[in-house]
Amino acid sequence: MEIEQQVAAHYAKADLEAKLVASLADYGLDVARLKAADLAPVDEFHIGGLEASQALADQLTVEPGQRLLDVGSGIGGPARFFAERFGCRVTGIDLTPDFVVAATGLTARVGLAERVTFHQASALAMPFADGSFDHATLLHVGMNIADKSALMAEVGRVLRPGGSFAVYEVMRLKPGELTFPVPWASAPDASFLAGMEGYRQALSSAGFEIVAERERLAFAIDFFERLRAKLASGKAGPSLAPVMGETFQQKLANMRAGLTAGIIAPVEMIARKR
Repeated sequence: MEIEQQVAAHYAKADLEAKLVASLADYGLDVARLKAADLAPVDEFHIGGLEASQALADQLTVEPGQRLLDVGSGIGGPARFFAERFGCRVTGIDLTPDFVVAATGLTARVGLAERVTFHQASALAMPFADGSFDHATLLHVGMNIADKSALMAEVGRVLRPGGSFAVYEVMRLKPGELTFPVPWASAPDASFLAGMEGYRQALSSAGFEIVAERERLAFAIDFFERLRAKLASGKAGPSLAPVMGETFQQKLANMRAGLTAGIIAPVEMIARKR
């Protein structure tokens, strides 16, 4: 699909694992003995980072050994976090081959390769049988997918009845124009923001019941204020440039402007498959 190729190209970064490891080494970490938590500054690049992943996990009940699908897994930060947090087996899928290669390599480095695996695939046509997973997660992915109903239907297909689906997405709160680039798109033609009601309807149509919902605009603004303070003090940690590209500061600034204007916000939705 043309849009999927455009999205994959937006995120593509050659030799990403090596660049990230070098960034961590420059920061003073012993890269020969990396742990999953050491990667958090560079592999949890949704709004709120590891804090947001922890908040999402706090609302889930995942048993050791269960199967969790992370849709749009990026370079694997949330997948590795959920695997360690719950002792579950995690499968991640992502459109971008460079991300899948980096995620696989980083996972091996931190000793989680037996429990966390990654595949290059579209979220609209996943290579899994019906009911393959006990739980699923979606963190900052839907902004690149126009057809939210098809996305939710495909997740519903591969999830068993009673399984939980944790969504943490950037959603539109009100009309207004964003300035591009933003982290998920270089131009408006690859950005498909939807409002909370759109997500609710797509989930319901796919056979999900929403059991919890929380808009996290205040959290997001506070997160970026704290990040700004760290940058000013020189204590921000490894740079996100290897993952987000040379324009990463502009992308973050434009997204922060959209948050401050109340146009967009990250939103949590916890749903259960009927």
